Parts: sequence; C-alpha cells; structure tokens
Amino acid sequence: MNRAEDTVRVELGDRSYDIVIGAGLLAPGGSGAARIGKITGSGPAWIVTDATVADLHLRPVLSALAAADVDATPVILPAGESSKTMASVERIVGTVLDGVPERSSSIIALGGGVVGDIAGFAASMILRGIGFIQVPSTLLAQIDSSVGGKTGINTAHGKNLVGAFYQPRLVIADTGLLDSLPRREILAGYAEVVKYALLGDRGFFDWLEDNAVDVIAGDADALRQAVRTCCAAKAVIVGRDEREAGARALLNLGHTFGHALETETGYGSELLHGEAVAIGMVMAFELSSALGLCAAGDVERIRRHFARVGLPVGLPSVPGRVWDPDTLLDHMRHDKKVRDGHMVFVLARAIGEAFVTADVDPADVRTLLARTVAA
Repeated sequence: MNRAEDTVRVELGDRSYDIVIGAGLLAPGGSGAARIGKITGSGPAWIVTDATVADLHLRPVLSALAAADVDATPVILPAGESSKTMASVERIVGTVLDGVPERSSSIIALGGGVVGDIAGFAASMILRGIGFIQVPSTLLAQIDSSVGGKTGINTAHGKNLVGAFYQPRLVIADTGLLDSLPRREILAGYAEVVKYALLGDRGFFDWLEDNAVDVIAGDADALRQAVRTCCAAKAVIVGRDEREAGARALLNLGHTFGHALETETGYGSELLHGEAVAIGMVMAFELSSALGLCAAGDVERIRRHFARVGLPVGLPSVPGRVWDPDTLLDHMRHDKKVRDGHMVFVLARAIGEAFVTADVDPADVRTLLARTVAA
C-alpha cells in the first residue's frame, strides 16, 4: 500500500490542529492510531460510528487503536441522515456520561459527515467540551465536513439548524477507507471536490478535468492530491473566518439550492447531499449567467464535467415526486444562511471566481427554479 502522507495545518491559535492525509493511516504500520493516542492520552475515549461503517471498519480501527494503547468504547448509531437528530446526540451523551468522562476524555468520530456532525455536537456539550477527533470515512467528509468545526443536527424546520462551532483536535483522513464506498457515494463526495475548484481555483478545475477518472477510481496519488488541495483551501478559509462571518460563506456554493432540494426530499437516499450540491452548483452558475455575471460557456463546461463523471445536473425524476418552484423557494427562505430577511447566494463571475451576495431578486430565483423544474 502507498504509505505517502501529507499534513495540512488548520491555524486557529491554541486550537490549531492537523489534517493528516494518506492511504493506510489506520492499517497496521500506519501512523494514524499513534497520532490519535497522543491526543487521547490515558483518559477514557469513545468511538462514535454508524452500523454500516461499523461492519466495514470498526474492528480493524479498534485493533489499531488498541495497539496504540487507546481503549475506545463504541457507540453505534443507525446509518443515514435520519440519525442526525437530538435523540442521537442524547444517546451519545448518555453513553459517555455513563462511563464517567473527564475533561481530558475524547470522542472519536468514525464515519461520514452525519456521524462527524452528531459526534462533534455531543462532544461540545459534554462537560462543556471534551476532546474530539475526526476519522472521516467518506470522500465528502474527508474534504469538507470533517474540517472546520461545524457540528449539528437536522430538524423539521431544515438542515443543520441546531448545532455549534466546535473544532476537532485532529483529523485522520485515511483514503484507504474509501475503497469500500459505493460509486454513488464517491461521486457525491467528488461533487464537493469540484466545489473547491469552482469557488476559487480554476487551475484545480483544469486538473480535475484531466484527472477525475483517477480520483473517482481511487488512485492513491490522485486521491491524496485532490483531498490535500481541498483541505488546504478549506484550512485557509477557516483560519480567516472560523464562524462564517465572511469568506467562509463561499463554501456554501450550491448549498442554498441544494439544501432546498434535500429538505423537499427528506434528507433520504432519493438525493444524496453531494448530488444535491452538484445540482445546486449548476443552478448557482445558471443564475449567475442569467444575471449577466458569468459566461454561458462556463455553465456548459461545468454541466459537461458533471455529466461525464455521472453526477446529476438537473432535478431527478422520481415516480410520485412533483417539484414545485414555489415550495423550493419557500425552503430557501427558511435556510439558516438568510440574513435580515434576504436569501444569501454564492454566485460566480467565472469558474474559480465566486462571491457571496444577498442582492438577488427572488423573482429571478423563481424564474430559474421554474425553468429547472420544467427541464
């Protein structure tokens, strides 16, 4: 196995931490477990995961941790976005409190973004904050949700409306864990890889056009480079704007539209987060083009790239699903990014030149939604 690894530093003063990226970090001979052991020390630790990830990875990860003298008690949640609830947080909190935690105790999140968000939120609450380590097992989590300290749960009112900013103390992005993912999950994560190119790095988009097949196929070097590039970009943004008061809002490219689609479909398997974001990014560039901000050729280039790798570029057609532009617009008005009653969008002047604005006429948004629904 390729043992090459990279380290990206998130600079946040005394809360700075490393993102370690490479294949086999948690396999025998890898450096991941020892790095985790330096954080957890001799205090009690808990490892939060879901049933699907537990079947695939929990036993070998526990074995690697034990070899590094880390004794972690598992907390296994049901898999899927439907677990992102206060009930799951309460279950974690109760299990940890049953084990008599100390301030030096740690929660290790082994899983995708859902597990990381729930586990991080629980860690922020226990004893007013215990140690938190991310071990993301999906591509989406490795390049996005595991970095930056956003934690939270969904409610009937919308996605991620309850939560906290709570930074991990370490992120171990073992790209070898991605080998077990279905292609659909890899593609959902790849959509967020493209996001980093579209919001601020045209050269990275050029690279992805040439290397997407290798990244999606799991080539170790291509995958490590893609993950490193995304994490480095996010580390810079988070270091400048930890709580999304300015530049960090760029990371929401495609999300205002995408979250509306997810809310409408109930956060289930009908539309994965990365798929919704892919559609949302196409819509964000289409809106930018309609407003005269960016060239139509950039929109077509993005559509071609997504279609070539197998990501959706329009609303999925599902029996019984009727898309309504007014309903989607209402979901967008209830998004947590709304400011002073105005919807906030990430638009673009070109590939790699995104910007944040609340100066968008809702009528223009509805026109785009109606056109998208009719397509």
